[in-house]
Amino acid sequence: MRAGPARAAGLTGALATVLTVVGLLPWLSGRDPALALLRARSAEQEATPEALDAIRADLGLDAGPLSLLGGWATGLARGDLGTSWVSGTDVLPSVAGALRVSLGLMGAALAVALVVAAAVAAPVLVRGRGTAGAFGAMLAAVPEFLLATVGLLVAGVWLGLLPTSGWQGPANLVLPAVALGVPAGGLLGRLLADALPAVFAERWVELWRGAGVSRVRIAHAVLRRVTPPLVPQFGMVAVGLTGGAVAVETVFAVPGIGRTSLGAAKSLDLPLLQGSVLALLALGLAIGASAALVRRRLLGPGLRNAGLTLPAARPARLAPAVPAVLAAVLVAVVGWGLLRDPYAVDTAARLAPPSPDHPLGADGLGRDVLARLGHGAAATVGTAAAVCALSWLLAVTLGFAPNVTSGLSDIANALPPVIVGLLLAAVLGPGTGGAALAVALISWPPLAGHAAALAEEVRASGFLLAQRAIGATPGWILWRHVLPSVAAPVARHAVLRLPGTALALASLGFLGLGAQPPAPEWGLLLDESRAYVERAPWAALAPAVALALLAGLAVSLSSYAGTNRKELSHGH
Repeated sequence: MRAGPARAAGLTGALATVLTVVGLLPWLSGRDPALALLRARSAEQEATPEALDAIRADLGLDAGPLSLLGGWATGLARGDLGTSWVSGTDVLPSVAGALRVSLGLMGAALAVALVVAAAVAAPVLVRGRGTAGAFGAMLAAVPEFLLATVGLLVAGVWLGLLPTSGWQGPANLVLPAVALGVPAGGLLGRLLADALPAVFAERWVELWRGAGVSRVRIAHAVLRRVTPPLVPQFGMVAVGLTGGAVAVETVFAVPGIGRTSLGAAKSLDLPLLQGSVLALLALGLAIGASAALVRRRLLGPGLRNAGLTLPAARPARLAPAVPAVLAAVLVAVVGWGLLRDPYAVDTAARLAPPSPDHPLGADGLGRDVLARLGHGAAATVGTAAAVCALSWLLAVTLGFAPNVTSGLSDIANALPPVIVGLLLAAVLGPGTGGAALAVALISWPPLAGHAAALAEEVRASGFLLAQRAIGATPGWILWRHVLPSVAAPVARHAVLRLPGTALALASLGFLGLGAQPPAPEWGLLLDESRAYVERAPWAALAPAVALALLAGLAVSLSSYAGTNRKELSHGH
């Protein structure tokens, strides 16, 4: 099967599977959809058999899931997304309105991201070398919901400079756009800053300098040279700004498509959830296709078929003391917290500030924040390690069939972890297991792309030709030569993604889709502290600072991991 038809078949099958799972959610979850809708419509109404039967008859639930799914698909062909089960309004206008809000937020966040990326990459572009990529990597490693919480606390609550919720005017756009745009700009700036020195070292740049070409013209040419290979990454950043903004939209009560999806999933409003997921998928796939088209146009007809890759980058290393200091602080705080009881309640200490008895203060129930922070670290990082192991196993397995899995990879890239977490939470119920599975299901494509590239390279090597010549069987070659050459580098790649995976799990916990109370999980700690962040900011700052330290440690360790760019160039 050729790559094109295989990719289209995989994409179609994956899209149909996702939409089918969404359509069957009420039955897959094992919950009575009529009861969930009754609670969503009116919490005070008694759940009598007559009331539940009336809802089932009104919505056609008695006809079964396949009938409802077929009716939705038929309406979709006519451009009708159905009627909301909760509000009774048409879904299409609701989804279109929420998508417009998210697109506006994405545009503002993208503008912030470009400014940040320019600030990160400008020193390297001017000098032809530098260490700005490390700073950009630190910005990229900070989760959006963490910046949103800190921005809400500082600029909204303490200083009162900007509104903290709603969507009434441009002022409401500032804090959400900054929270989304700064990490995205850090990622873009890091990609540019890491790639620019290698391009400046190419032979043609030296020849241009010898010929007296101006520095401005050389810089322009270097940017044009470095942009095409990075365009797909820019597209993935744009997808993340829209679909991955659920936490930011939730923090600031922005009525975007992510928050709409979250509300629809929690109330089991199936038509609205189907429309929202379909809109996110369509947007993600459209951005991916647009990025591919832009890359082809930038390459031109001469290089279009061959493509263009960047020379190996030499990421700048941070000072050796940085990871040691960050690790020491984290270990000390976590170890101290592990010695304390995370579930002990002291009602007299509710929202108490830091003191000798409670070094990081107490939460709204009077539980020690330091204890919950320490015990939450073990659960968060341990679950992240299990997710990385599962992603590695999927990547090594699927990486040997890239043509078949490419369409599935497109869908996985278009779906942010929060949306997959919503679907799994509806089926399995919110919890650590569902959150871990959600992150694993969308984190394998970069690792699988890396595995596929390594497998292709190993299979074309000369020593394997010699093995075939002496009669080695394909199974022997695969087991003894190809698999070890692929599995080890991909495992190192997966380890580098461990902190990012922990942050993704914390994001799901923050939204109530991961660990459930009273578990001491970092994202859940941030979510629990939002209600009283103005009166007791220390309860929110403690997990926020811990996540920031983890992000900084990830950046520091990645620069010393000994993994060359060829291992990571197939997916960031």
